[in-house]
Amino acid sequence: MQKKIFAMALAAGLAAATADAADLGGKVLKVGSDTTYPPMETIDEATGQVVGFDVDVMNAICERINCKAEFVTTAWDGIFAALQQGAFDMVVSGVSITDERDKIVDFSDPYIIVSQAVLMRVADKGLTIDDYKKGKKLAAQTGTTNSQLAEELVGKENTSLFDTFGAAVEALRNGDVGGVIIDGTSASAYEQQYAGELVVGISGLQSDPLGLVFQEGDKLRDAFNEGLKMIQDDGTLDKLKAKYWAPAS
Repeated sequence: MQKKIFAMALAAGLAAATADAADLGGKVLKVGSDTTYPPMETIDEATGQVVGFDVDVMNAICERINCKAEFVTTAWDGIFAALQQGAFDMVVSGVSITDERDKIVDFSDPYIIVSQAVLMRVADKGLTIDDYKKGKKLAAQTGTTNSQLAEELVGKENTSLFDTFGAAVEALRNGDVGGVIIDGTSASAYEQQYAGELVVGISGLQSDPLGLVFQEGDKLRDAFNEGLKMIQDDGTLDKLKAKYWAPAS
């Protein structure tokens, strides 16, 4: 009898929790994203669809809180201003949580922590930060924490900035720069894409927590924090990390 009462109480508790869960009523959310950043988000050449880790995370959260994510390709430069102006409902684009950004937007809880790395040509493997200080150019994307770290490490005069990381990687492949400072998650993706040509030569630099981005005061943040906790608690987030990086980080 006691077991039956306990089971009924547990079922009632679960039903109450479900009833209290965030429900966005099937709302379609426009998500601003710089879709040139594998494996976080990129455009599948075969289908034209935006794919990647961030896309899978958003879809998993939306399954829990009843919404749908519609990714809108947007240049990184100006992406936060566009959010403030209402061009989309949120930004999901491998965004590092920083105090400076937090003054103009709101962040979700972190969903992954990444460390920055230096991607270089295989022939240059073994280069150190000191080598870049002596004149080898270190590239990064404009307006990112990667570009800030590059300037801190090697000086502005030894840093080359590009509109996209794809352009920075092409400059590296062409020999125009000596390395690209980039999140280690994406550095590994480029290393796989250009196997035998590029390699992650320096890793374990500054660590950055990444978050989903909202307009200041937007209650969407609370709903997404709830959904994020759900996919953390049920193991979905770890499975998605393992899908893109093994072992799960």
